[in-house]
Formats: sequence, C-alpha cells, structure tokens
Amino acid sequence: MDLNAIYTWLLLTAVLLIIEALTAGLTTIWFAGGALAALILTFLGAPFWLQTGVFAAVSLILLLVTRPLVKKYMRKGSGETSLDRMIGREVLVTEQINNLRGTGEVQLEGQFWMARAADNDEIIDKGRIATIREIRGVKLIVGPVAKTQDHPGSPAGSGPVH
Repeated sequence: MDLNAIYTWLLLTAVLLIIEALTAGLTTIWFAGGALAALILTFLGAPFWLQTGVFAAVSLILLLVTRPLVKKYMRKGSGETSLDRMIGREVLVTEQINNLRGTGEVQLEGQFWMARAADNDEIIDKGRIATIREIRGVKLIVGPVAKTQDHPGSPAGSGPVH
C-alpha cells in the first residue's frame, strides 16, 4: 500500500470538499467524488496510473451526468418572481411609445413604468392598451392588444383613454 498516494488522494478529497463547502456553487464536488474513487483504489493496491485514470473518468462522469440533474432540481425551488408574473398583463399607455424617439410610459396598478415597443417600427399611442411581453432592466417591452379593449378602470364603451 502506497502511503504517499493515500495521503495525496485523501488531501485532494478534503481540499475539494472544503472548497465546495465555502463556495456552495457545485464546482468541485464532482472532482471530490473522483478523488474518493481513486482513494478507494489505492487501498485496493491499484497502480497510480489507474488511480489517476479513475479519478479523471469518475470526475467527468459525475460532472456530465449528475450536474444537469442537480441544477434542474435546484432551479425548481427558486420559483417565479413578481416581475415574471407581470408578463402577459395589460397596461395603459400614458405616453406614446416610440422606440426611435426613446419615449414611452405605461401604467400598471397605479405605478408608472418606462416602456418600449417589442417591434421597433411600431408606435403605440397614448390611451391605448398594451400587453407586457418581456422585461429588460427597468423597461417593460410591450405590444398592442390585438383588438380594441377598454381599460379596466374606464366606463364601458368609452374606448381608449385620452
């Protein structure tokens, strides 16, 4: 039994686990698994070249197979933000939206937001209803509603708010 190899793999496993514990970013855990597999082979008397090969192979397999599954599982818990829930909502255009002029403002639930049209060539007039398509920074990217609709706060049949 090669004590130097045992200490090498044991130290490498410990260092990689410590780095993982400090970063919690799923960066070194896969290599710690490879080092642990190599350590086990050392106890079984395998030559160092085989230990090194198993370290590389197990690390790579763990990285390629389990990392996507773990990332997917971790993403599930993050949930949707309040901004994500805004997409698809209708807003009142309070200032003409014209991407070429850099103008546009909409109102949603009493709050005013800078807005830009999803289509650069499109101009959405003040008083129209638009739909939020995405959010870029502090700007809502909107598109016109397909058919003319009344703003929820306006009297029925009054058309666009001016």
